[in-house]
Amino acid sequence: MKNSLVSEGSARRDVALYLSRTDLAEHDWASQTFIATSLAALHGVAYAGVCGRDTGEAAPGRYFVPTGTIVGNDQAAALGIHDQSDLFGGVVPHGFVCTKAITHGLVAKNAEAPDGWSPAFGERVASSTLAGFTAFTEADALIACRRLLALGKVRLKSVHGIAGRGQWVVEDERAFHAAMAEQDHSALSQCGIVLEQHLYDVVTYSVGHICVGDLTASYVGTQSLTQDNEGNEVYGGSQLHIARGGFDALSKRNLSAVQRRAVEQAEVYDAAALSCFPGLIASRRNYDTVGGKDASGNPLSGVLEQSWRSGGATPAELLALDAFAADDALDFVTASTVECYGEPGPIPKNANVYFTGVDSKVGAMTKYAFLELP
Repeated sequence: MKNSLVSEGSARRDVALYLSRTDLAEHDWASQTFIATSLAALHGVAYAGVCGRDTGEAAPGRYFVPTGTIVGNDQAAALGIHDQSDLFGGVVPHGFVCTKAITHGLVAKNAEAPDGWSPAFGERVASSTLAGFTAFTEADALIACRRLLALGKVRLKSVHGIAGRGQWVVEDERAFHAAMAEQDHSALSQCGIVLEQHLYDVVTYSVGHICVGDLTASYVGTQSLTQDNEGNEVYGGSQLHIARGGFDALSKRNLSAVQRRAVEQAEVYDAAALSCFPGLIASRRNYDTVGGKDASGNPLSGVLEQSWRSGGATPAELLALDAFAADDALDFVTASTVECYGEPGPIPKNANVYFTGVDSKVGAMTKYAFLELP
């Protein structure tokens, strides 16, 4: 029999999908609905459906699953979200905090930045990230680009890009200006843009920590790439090795040297974020780290970005939590998500398929998750 995820006497009543983001494709809606209904089942309560900023309201015992990170502690408090036990995802005090922008420091101490910017964060994570800068003006972005070009090609990244989209690799100032011409300059002063050393032969790792009720789990895994229906290289899924407990539980597993380094770098980033951004609340904390080679062939690794919301790997995370809830003796599993375009090919018999069909934005697509027990 499955164990309860919540403490004895908990007043948890239902689970609702909160529309903090509404610009979702059909396949994203399907993923978010699967996540919310899975969390309701884990809690052993009803799924209350969808609510938004106009319909969302504080409800005693309600557990929220936001479609994006909630911006503003006042907004969260109005919903009754006060700590990580009240939601699956995160709350940040300022909009830029939940984007790639925080990963790197500014080109100078007096460079322009929005209210709430933390110079200390960039300093604390510098040894756990790649060489890079965040800029909130085109002039500062050009300074950053010139400095990084000394190391080789530069990757220019939109702070809101997901699944590998919204990135440009530039090899000179002319290419930089062409990439900047595609940016939304009206939002640059608040959102910023990231410039980072370009790596070769890369492998992207996912490191995360999740907490739902009385259960916590941590993981390290790899992401795969696939081609979408237009031939672009995009996110194709994740394979996660998930341990019951915190990051320390992962350290006790037989990890490879690169996996261990990815976990260590993510821990540094995680601790710095919680320390440098007062008001940050996150029950789902995911960090993408990368390993590869620089232009001279030297190995490099570092955290690329954070995700304090449900993401592409979340269905796999929830399958693991469900397995842990069902068996107190189980402390380690492998779980995967797959996202494929066009014909899906063979699907594992034990897979949970949460979208298959033709999405109006990306075309034919299939998304599923499956669990592998030890």
